[in-house]
Amino acid sequence: MVEQYRAWLMPNGGMAEAEREAFFADGLVVLDTNVLLSLYEYTPTAREQVFAALEQIAPRLWLPHQVGLEFARGRHRVIANRVKALGEAPDALNKKLQKARQAVIEASSFVKDLLEKYAQDDAASAALDKQINNQAIDDRLEEWRTLLKQHVQHIKDEQDVRLNSIETNDPILPRIAALYSNRIATPTSPETVQQRVDEAVNHRFPNRIPPGFSDWGKGTPLEASGDYLLWAEILEKAVKLQEPRRVLLISSDGMSESKEDWYQKAEQGRARRPWPTLFDEMKLRANADLRLEEPRKFFEGINHFLNPEVQLTETTYEEIDRAAETVAAGETQKQDPVTEETSAFTTPPEGLALAAYRAAGLTTGAIRRLVESTGHRQFQWWLIGVTAELEQRQAGEDEPPVEVLAAVRSTRRPAPEWLPGDVLKQGEWPYRVNSWISPWFVQAVKSASEADRLLMQRLAARQADRTTPRSD
Repeated sequence: MVEQYRAWLMPNGGMAEAEREAFFADGLVVLDTNVLLSLYEYTPTAREQVFAALEQIAPRLWLPHQVGLEFARGRHRVIANRVKALGEAPDALNKKLQKARQAVIEASSFVKDLLEKYAQDDAASAALDKQINNQAIDDRLEEWRTLLKQHVQHIKDEQDVRLNSIETNDPILPRIAALYSNRIATPTSPETVQQRVDEAVNHRFPNRIPPGFSDWGKGTPLEASGDYLLWAEILEKAVKLQEPRRVLLISSDGMSESKEDWYQKAEQGRARRPWPTLFDEMKLRANADLRLEEPRKFFEGINHFLNPEVQLTETTYEEIDRAAETVAAGETQKQDPVTEETSAFTTPPEGLALAAYRAAGLTTGAIRRLVESTGHRQFQWWLIGVTAELEQRQAGEDEPPVEVLAAVRSTRRPAPEWLPGDVLKQGEWPYRVNSWISPWFVQAVKSASEADRLLMQRLAARQADRTTPRSD
């Protein structure tokens, strides 16, 4: 009985810790999408150590098609989020310091009230006014503002992953490709994908069979079935392995208490753990042993069992945890972003483009016609995205993320059809050199009244400033 139900009765799917080394020595190693995307979150120093560790186990790495597809789709989002966070950092810092200024003023007033009410010490209250006044507060905060902004600027200057050049100068993608070489799954046939999606949404998810049943109802059936499509590929691959068959799956899902894709929630008297069902299904369908590990434990295993020349430092382990948490947080947003390429073929939710038009303060009838036309989707999605990004309206919960730019600041032309910044009128567009404008935005600008034209160009310029790391 204990043997048959060991995955449910014992830790780690019933596997002794002493058996762990075998998975690093000869097991098939599968990195979930979130592990690959995390490579874009590391500092260059930590990234070098992580790549050195992965190179030690590279001969056993295998890339399922579903992971590769999700990586290709999510890579731009992870980079954009990083660039956006750094671009918005100065504004966020100013807002926090403004709150601090107000808090100091209120604290000083509070103490003065106490002095006057309970001590009747007007002299002390007056002295406090001289010590803590608006000028004194501003002087002190300005000193700290300068220091903090220097740190922010240093972080931005050190970045080697930049959104405006990622398609032509990505330092990470070629190294990931080299890790896998030709150990990449071929795309699953459409008929098999359909069969697996039907199995997921009609049988597995209603019966809460992992992985991925918690995604049931999120997005399209295909989108909700992503984890099961990956699992089905892994099972199919495991059957073809030489015996003894072992599969080591690395995912950061175990770090989230709310996600039930691969891990069962903690219950009274029992810690969070990989779903025992997964161990049973792997054994039943592929006669293989399975092990699930979080990124930090996996890299600790490489250090311990494979003894690479480059040992990971404690600082790098901390980065591994932080990067995994950052990417996992971004993955809670299951909808794929609307990009420059997909926007032309994607219809916005009803009324959303018009809401963005109003939030931007636009009034031109010609621009409204663009907003309501089926032939100007790129402009519509840009307006939706930029008004949410610049907080001119609140994005809805079900609103997809938008990664459509009207303009960029760069020495490189993003695409052959983009036009140089001086195509727009001098005095209206602020960047005459090293800026590029999308042709659909130029068309929209030329059809607008002067007031709307200026509003649109200001939105585009502010967005370009946010998405382009600069050293000035």
